[in-house]
Amino acid sequence: MKARTIMAIGAHIGDMDLTAGPVLAQNVLDGGRSVLVALTPGERGHPRLSVEEYRAQKIAETQSFARSIGAEVYVFDDLSDGFLAPDDEVADRLAMLMRQERPDLVLAHWRHSMHSDHEAAAVIAERARFLSGLPGHREQDAARHGIGQLLHTENWEDAEGYVADTSVAISDEAFALWQGAISVQAFARGETYGFRYIDYYTAQMTMRGCLAGTARAVALSGTTFPSMAELA
Repeated sequence: MKARTIMAIGAHIGDMDLTAGPVLAQNVLDGGRSVLVALTPGERGHPRLSVEEYRAQKIAETQSFARSIGAEVYVFDDLSDGFLAPDDEVADRLAMLMRQERPDLVLAHWRHSMHSDHEAAAVIAERARFLSGLPGHREQDAARHGIGQLLHTENWEDAEGYVADTSVAISDEAFALWQGAISVQAFARGETYGFRYIDYYTAQMTMRGCLAGTARAVALSGTTFPSMAELA
């Protein structure tokens, strides 16, 4: 993959760390910039810790993850896990971050998911991409930034209608960086509800690598995103 600035936008801390993390690590190794964005901390996902305790832990975990792979990270920590709304207030906030960081490529959730926050995050990412390049928006034409491409990550919760059509080869070095970084996150290790996330996404990379003729790969989808009119 040609070195560039990639922004990965997830509904919660951990979503893009898992699905896009290897691509972000590979991009940094290739000389690019990688930016990780969580629209909520994902603070309601621990069976024993309080919401406040887990929020602090999750933020510390994604900061550690980002440092380990050489990425930058932003968390909208005032928004709440389970209550993410696909509205213009959040989309505009994200659009201003896009204008600041100027990504060439955005990675986001597929819009069909068993998790409503993921579906909302998909809509927010596409809306923010539009607003980022919109002339005259917020009197910041000098800073406006058009983003050439948005691709959707492969998440086991977002499988309905998902068709992978793009493959990114992941080197041994990038895989090792990702594996070490994601192991810092308690949920990924299976310490919250027991799902073996690291094993799952490692196996997925191996499977996608088999199909792509390489050791490991991450699959993405460039399937056309529905218009805002279709979502209304």
